[in-house]
Amino acid sequence: MRSVSRDDKDDRDDQDSEDGQVDELPVPVIPVHPDTCVLPSATLHAFTVLDDVLITLAQGPTQWKVQLFECPCPGEDPRPGGQIGEVELSTCTPPAGSLGEPTAPRFLPVLCCASPPGSRAPHGHPWGSGGVTLEGALFGLLFGTDASLLESPVILCGLPDGQLCCVVLKTLVTSRSAPGDPKALVKILHHLEEPVIFIGALRTEPLSEDVEDVYCDCLVALGHHGRTLAIKASWDEAGHLVPELREYSLPGPVLCAACGRGGRVYHSTPSDLCVVDLAQEVSPWDLTQRDGAPGGLPSLLCPASLSVCSVVTLSVSSRAPEGGAELLALSAKGRLMTCSLDPHSETPHPTRVTSANAGQKIKELLSGIGTVSERVSSLKKAVDQRDKALTCLNEAMNVSCALLSSREGPRPISCTISTSWSRLQLQDVLTATCLLENSSGFSLDRGWALCIQVRRSSRALDLDSAVSAITYTIPVDQLGPGGQREVTLPLGPGEDGALDLPVTVSCALFYSLREVVGGALALTDPFKDPSSNERTPDVLPEQDGVCLPLSEHTVDMLQGLRFPGLAAAHTQALGPLSPARDPIHTFLETCCGPVSQPAGPASLRAKYLPPSVATVKVSAELLRAALGDDHAGVSLCSATLQWLLAENAIADIVRAQALSSVQGVAPDGTDVHLIIREVAVTDLCPAGPIQAMEIQVESSSLANMCRAHHAIVGRLQRLVMEQAARGSSPPDLRLQYLHQIQANHETLLREVQTLRDRLCTEDEASSCATAQRLLQVYRQLRSPSLLLL
Repeated sequence: MRSVSRDDKDDRDDQDSEDGQVDELPVPVIPVHPDTCVLPSATLHAFTVLDDVLITLAQGPTQWKVQLFECPCPGEDPRPGGQIGEVELSTCTPPAGSLGEPTAPRFLPVLCCASPPGSRAPHGHPWGSGGVTLEGALFGLLFGTDASLLESPVILCGLPDGQLCCVVLKTLVTSRSAPGDPKALVKILHHLEEPVIFIGALRTEPLSEDVEDVYCDCLVALGHHGRTLAIKASWDEAGHLVPELREYSLPGPVLCAACGRGGRVYHSTPSDLCVVDLAQEVSPWDLTQRDGAPGGLPSLLCPASLSVCSVVTLSVSSRAPEGGAELLALSAKGRLMTCSLDPHSETPHPTRVTSANAGQKIKELLSGIGTVSERVSSLKKAVDQRDKALTCLNEAMNVSCALLSSREGPRPISCTISTSWSRLQLQDVLTATCLLENSSGFSLDRGWALCIQVRRSSRALDLDSAVSAITYTIPVDQLGPGGQREVTLPLGPGEDGALDLPVTVSCALFYSLREVVGGALALTDPFKDPSSNERTPDVLPEQDGVCLPLSEHTVDMLQGLRFPGLAAAHTQALGPLSPARDPIHTFLETCCGPVSQPAGPASLRAKYLPPSVATVKVSAELLRAALGDDHAGVSLCSATLQWLLAENAIADIVRAQALSSVQGVAPDGTDVHLIIREVAVTDLCPAGPIQAMEIQVESSSLANMCRAHHAIVGRLQRLVMEQAARGSSPPDLRLQYLHQIQANHETLLREVQTLRDRLCTEDEASSCATAQRLLQVYRQLRSPSLLLL
């Protein structure tokens, strides 16, 4: 729709004044409907229009594509008339999305059309956004003789990876009817090695008075981090026309840029709007140092501040007075501003300053100084915090490498786990002591923690119970080289009075990235525009830390046994096995005489039922080879018992008294009897009897007997694996005898399954005999005739 002109407004004002009504100037409204869409493509990232050609830049699966379309004529179908050319740019593969589709780039590409002097009449000023017209010499040097002879416009493409490419428009249109090599159509002019933000051209040399057309003699490209490229036609020492290329470094990050009159380039950063001068003439705006012959580019650019920040879009207006400039700027917060630059205000001669202006100027300077000081303090704090975080990360990396590289042998940082019984709150408690030792040359400072996990196994008699785990986290504060840290944790019994063994205690070092690095990454510049795209990515992993395992220790029944009858009187650090009784009840029982003991299930089982028994036979030769010279001069029975109880506090007494059998007390108070005797196995080897050690465990509690048997079998399994790794071979065996033992065991297992099924269907009277037979079969399975060799 046509916009309302000024004459229409004046006529309407005159008419309204006669009627006594004054209306404001109506705002023209242009409705945009979905059917006006020209190119419905999600891959389109940049476009420009040159005469009757629509030029687009789209992101393909692997490369960027330049496509040409015929522009729709007014009144026709809004869609383009058809594609008339296409070429793929030789660039790196864009990052792929989740489903293989290319994701939107962080920086958009830039398009600009450069035309030779004779291709078309210049439209407006050459520094506008619709394209630029270059001088013939510069055009030919940049794009070659073919583009100059064809008088064809050239499409300049600035890509997010830093490439500055060009495509001759007429060759691209021709290639559709006669396809050629796509690589020959694309020429890479330069590589900025950072995202290209702006491509433009300007006039640096003064014009003669008789020259009417204004052609640009310098091509300019700016990168996101401030790298600036300027290309101009110049003469070498031999008098040949050569391109002069110079790179400059301007303050960044660059948000936008624009070229203006007088060889000036305006560029915006989050904190300022600056201007640099590429012109040859000396003017009050000239802040550059120049060398070389006339027509050359300055060797250094010194930006001048315009005191405007966070401009995201910039355009140079053509309405500026002679020698001045007028900028149209859009800020990050959506404010549209017009900035007029008057060169006469920058004249070097002193101007008259009033007291009011001086006071206002002083206030502005003081305010600016305070703002800068506050920002410097904030940035210094952020830098210091990040330096500390980097130092901590470097130390953590050294510790991690030291631990991970010492898989075998002594570790630079170790955690030793031991168990003992203690008296806590009138109750005997089994405790685990974890001793963390730092033998490395590094220090464990802020962020390190010792994680101790206690895993309790499920109860064998409770099918519904599951494995439970408790993790304790203890911060490690200032543990230097050679330092130690000791942590003691209770293992049980719990509130129900039960201690389910075995219990696995695992120790690990945990380094919290969130605690050390999270604060440094969260720091932001309070003076930076929040709408800027410079956002810190969340680089921390989901677990927020690094876990380094140190050790794992299993506390079984053999470590949890106590032997009050063997301990000397002066070494009895623990109180009585049962909790302390009320003194009033003790006094009344003494006065009234002895009372009958309670007949609980455990007491009845111990009194009327035979103890549960399990035996394991081990070759004497295997034990001698495993125990070595550590138990020389001691009988093999006593040496075997010492080896089984090596992690129990009673080991020294067993070694001193050379015992081959002991009677201990389980955590719940029931007796557990360990007996080691020497036997001869006669039916296994045809060469004769094999000397063996029989390890027998007895207990009135079936559960405690099973736990002790499990602990013994676990130690023997590790012993057999160690000896097998040394290459020892067993003697000749009677295979028929082994087959018979195997068949007997399979028969017993089938009987166990039958008896268990029968218990589910029989009544209480009949199930008593079935249960007794089942216990007998289990007793036979726990005492096999097999021998560990």
